[in-house]
Amino acid sequence: MTTPSQPLTPGRRWMLVVLCFDAFLLGLLELFFLPLRLDGIVLPKLGDAPFPVTVVLAVITTPLLVRTTAKVVQPSFSVIPLLVWVLVVLGMGVTGPGGDLVLVQDWRALLLIGGGALPGALALGGGLGTAAKAAKGGKDE
Repeated sequence: MTTPSQPLTPGRRWMLVVLCFDAFLLGLLELFFLPLRLDGIVLPKLGDAPFPVTVVLAVITTPLLVRTTAKVVQPSFSVIPLLVWVLVVLGMGVTGPGGDLVLVQDWRALLLIGGGALPGALALGGGLGTAAKAAKGGKDE
């Protein structure tokens, strides 16, 4: 794990760019596949029910990106992939390609935003808290 006092080397900068690009791609993927339904077109036909499987992907990958950034780059920079993900989901969801509204207007949108942002924010807080404790030398006041 890196400490906050270490400068960003070119390798760490490159890794931050790669992790932000991953957050961008995951945000697009999760947004565009959110409207999947069990309607027999892409998935099997099982009553035409909504099947927001990308929410599970968001719950797993967003905190993983935050934790990886904290370990590989720097804990203080771990907010950047989370911000990229949120901006992609909200930005592309509301002003999508050609001005279309891509973000579905029902419970699945709330589930995606909450399922990606909340675990990512919890991982961010845990990583920053651990880094602050390590910077103090593990001493409690």
